[in-house]
Amino acid sequence: MSGHNKWSTIKHKKGAADAKRGKLFTKLIREISVAARAGGGDQAANPRLRSAVITARAGNMPGDTIDRAIKRGTGDLEGVEYEEVSYEGYGPGGTAVLVETLTDNRNRTVSEVRHIFSKFNGNMGEAGCVSWMFDKVGVVVVGKEGVEEETLMEHALEAGAEDVKDEGDIFEVHTPPNDVEDVAEGLRGSGVMVESASALMIPQTFVKLEGRDAEVMLRLYENLEENDDVQHVWSNFDIDDELMEKLLG
Repeated sequence: MSGHNKWSTIKHKKGAADAKRGKLFTKLIREISVAARAGGGDQAANPRLRSAVITARAGNMPGDTIDRAIKRGTGDLEGVEYEEVSYEGYGPGGTAVLVETLTDNRNRTVSEVRHIFSKFNGNMGEAGCVSWMFDKVGVVVVGKEGVEEETLMEHALEAGAEDVKDEGDIFEVHTPPNDVEDVAEGLRGSGVMVESASALMIPQTFVKLEGRDAEVMLRLYENLEENDDVQHVWSNFDIDDELMEKLLG
C-alpha cells in the first residue's frame, strides 16, 4: 500500500470516529460558511462550496443546517466569522506536519496547536518550513466495484483529469486542485459513482516510522484533528500496514 493510501486510511478511520462525536458536523459547517463568504452562496458558481455541501450531505447533515451555514457565510444570517490560518511544524522522527484551521480567535488556536505539538514530541516551525514538501492535488475517489480502469480513464480524461491511479480497493482520479469538483461532476454525468472529491496535500517524499515514534506520531495527529479549530492535518509519515492497524485499533 502506498504512503498516500495509508494516509487516506487514517483519514477514513478518524473521519468515522469524528462523526460519532459530532465533530465532523462542526468542521463541515465552518467550511461551508467560509466557502460561501469567499465565493458566494451559489453552488453552481462556487466549486468550493459545492464540494463542501456534497461532503456534508454524504455525512447526512440535515438540509436546513447546510442552508443556515451558507446564509451565515453570505451574511444573510448573523454568525461568527472564521479565517483560514495554517500552521507548520515537525513531528516524531523529523516528520513534516501541516495543520489547516478555521478560527475565530488566532491567539487561542496557535496556543492550542503549539501545546499539542509540544505534548507529542513535536515543535512548531515558521511559515513555509514544511509546506514546500507537499503538492496540492485534486483527488476524486471511485470505488472499484463494476468499474473498469480503461473505461474510467476515458471518462476521467474527458472530464479534465490528469491521471488515474490504482490504489488497491479504490481508484484515485488526480486533477488540478481547482478542477476537482468539475471533474467529479463530469464523472457522475458519465455514470461513475464518486465516493469523494477534494483537494489534498500529498507529500513529495515519506519518512518511515516504527515503534514509539509511530505511536506518538499517530497520537499527535489524532489530538490535532480533535481540536475544533483544525480542519485538516497532513504529514509525510509512513507506517507499515500491520503496525498501522494495531495502533489504530
